[in-house]
Amino acid sequence: MPAQLTDVPSFDLVVFGGTGDLAHRKLLPALYYRELGNQIPTDARIIAVSRRNISSEEYRNWALNALNDHLDEIDDDIMARFLERVQYVSVDVSANTGWENLETALAGREDVVRAFYLSVSPDLFGTICSAIGSHGLITDKTRVTIEKPIGKNGTSAHELNETIGSVFKEEQIFRIDHYLGKETVQNLMALRFANAMFEPLWNSTHIDHVQITVAETLGVESRAGYYDTAGALRDMVQNHLLQLLCLVAMEPPESMHADSVRDEKLKVLKALKPMDASGVARNTVRGQYRAGASAGGAVSGYLQELGKDHSNTETFVAAKLEIANWRWGSVPFYLRTGKRLANRISEIVIQFRDLPHSIFPEDAGTIKANQLVIRLQPDEGVKMKVMIKDPSSSNMRLREVSLDMSFAATFNVRNPDAYERLLMDMIRGNQTLFMRRDEVEAAWAWIDPILKHWGNDREPPKGYTSGTWGPSASIALIERDGRTWHEE
Repeated sequence: MPAQLTDVPSFDLVVFGGTGDLAHRKLLPALYYRELGNQIPTDARIIAVSRRNISSEEYRNWALNALNDHLDEIDDDIMARFLERVQYVSVDVSANTGWENLETALAGREDVVRAFYLSVSPDLFGTICSAIGSHGLITDKTRVTIEKPIGKNGTSAHELNETIGSVFKEEQIFRIDHYLGKETVQNLMALRFANAMFEPLWNSTHIDHVQITVAETLGVESRAGYYDTAGALRDMVQNHLLQLLCLVAMEPPESMHADSVRDEKLKVLKALKPMDASGVARNTVRGQYRAGASAGGAVSGYLQELGKDHSNTETFVAAKLEIANWRWGSVPFYLRTGKRLANRISEIVIQFRDLPHSIFPEDAGTIKANQLVIRLQPDEGVKMKVMIKDPSSSNMRLREVSLDMSFAATFNVRNPDAYERLLMDMIRGNQTLFMRRDEVEAAWAWIDPILKHWGNDREPPKGYTSGTWGPSASIALIERDGRTWHEE
């Protein structure tokens, strides 16, 4: 057995919503893989909390079934060791009962990291945090992690931050965005700041535009009730896409220290050019999927899945953004996200400018501008498109080729899930990949005017057929600028 990794301190991880979907699909598998990697200290504990009245043994059986559903391969000895550290405590947060059970479970462990993970409805964030404080469960080594969405608008986000901040210090609060834990997102930082060839070109002089696409083939599925109160702008753009934009556009931080990185991200959010009513109409598109087909066959439309005759909730958003600073002046950022689209893909495309002059004869072929494609999922990797001479031709014939770096092929290792990294970073107390309060509120400050103008707009979201790339208006959004969405 390899030596235990010593940079992870002993901990008690308390997961509220321990019987929920996120625990089932993501948290338990991520923690198992950290166990497999020998990264969890011997005396660390995982304490699942929900209102169900079940025993720890019954929960372990539930957890084992969840892991069997979501793991490709299981080591029986590792699984047994992992389940031994799993406990269950019943607390009914809404009824404010059962807290004494959690107090008992945590008693005598004040010297280890005590991490609360709130995998529950955002409506319960403030209630749980207040109860944690009132029941004296906070120690010097306590952290709390909250999932998005943080509020439904700037006002509610501020109020929630105030409530949580009245109980926990800012350095104890970890606002998670799992996109920031993806391996390719981390490599975006390395690509930019560990290679001398890119940073001198990373500006409006050399870059024509940037595209960020997060596309899903699934519909709202079991999340229909929640989704209809949120929509794609709140669910995806306010957090995931704006965070990716920040990493692409930020200035080099002083160091990889958490606040150095987050200071630079905040500057990008504050530099986003706000949209008035005419700007929203011109530079945003909202859509809603209709019945169509996906890889699995015929699928229902959003309203059918929702069970309603009418809804103005958008399942697709495309937007053109501008960053008002010296580095990015005149460079448009095109964002696109949606459900029931043609392919499941998350990627960042850096489109460089055309050559100012070609020295080659006309019959050499068309010279295409260089393109850097950073693929977040699936098939994580980085692709650089460049022009070369076609070696099969005796004459000068130019051809575009891709210099590919696939993580799976290059490193021949399992690509860890984002939650594996983020959970361990939270235990370590490293906030670099987590959002700071002022980041959240700055993002809402840009989003709120769009929500307001959409709310005043009587025109419903534009329909698009499931299995396509969204409303035709999203194509017009970028093509009227003489550009095209990257689709491969």
